[in-house]
Amino acid sequence: MTETTTTTSLWESLQPLLAGRQFVDLTHAFHPGQPHFAAFPDEEREALFDLEKGDGFTAHRYTIVGQWGTHVDPPSHFIRGGRTLDQIPVEEMILPLVVLDITARVTGNADATPTLQDVQDWETRNGTIPAGAFVALRTGWSRRWPDPEAMTNRDSEGLSHTPGWSRDVLSFLVEQRAVAAVGHEQTDTDPGLATSRQDFSLETYVLDKDRWQIELLANLDGLPEAGGVVVASWPKPLGGSGFPARVFAIC
Repeated sequence: MTETTTTTSLWESLQPLLAGRQFVDLTHAFHPGQPHFAAFPDEEREALFDLEKGDGFTAHRYTIVGQWGTHVDPPSHFIRGGRTLDQIPVEEMILPLVVLDITARVTGNADATPTLQDVQDWETRNGTIPAGAFVALRTGWSRRWPDPEAMTNRDSEGLSHTPGWSRDVLSFLVEQRAVAAVGHEQTDTDPGLATSRQDFSLETYVLDKDRWQIELLANLDGLPEAGGVVVASWPKPLGGSGFPARVFAIC
């Protein structure tokens, strides 16, 4: 007798897993005039060829800084000798998704940051945060996009009041749970009161630990806090220190 082997393609195996799943785009479409780090210039966009003007095709030239819109920060953004965009393997671009939600606290206090109790409560409900996870901080801040003033939320003295991460939580996630990356809705890792005095120590910490991060995430509202997957991808500039990213969740 001849034994017959049936080979199932990866796509055939994936289809039942993906059927009925929700796909959520976590990326803002970038454009000139959008919120951005104050020291960066605005985007410039030029149509080199334009169908509307009778050309045979449309092609734009984009002039942007790497940290533009929803974007990835590799370690080299802050750390000399850190991994650049082309050195982050594609295996790190599909990760378990953990959503840490402090939206209710931010509603009453724009300077709110997550606590270790928030993480403990998450793990009580869902189990231990998996190693290699992507942890997204949900604050509701992306509802303010694309209003630059609402995003920076400065008071009469020029101090920015925005939520951000905390050192205790980041240290726990990196050193005790070995997460691969973090992300957030606001412009910076550090809360606004810190960045107002040019303190970017939390972003420095994350990148110094050879993790990468996504800033200015969108549409975190409604995502389950556990059980989802995040897919984050970006162009591959040699030695790149940051670039707009396309990020989505499957849940």
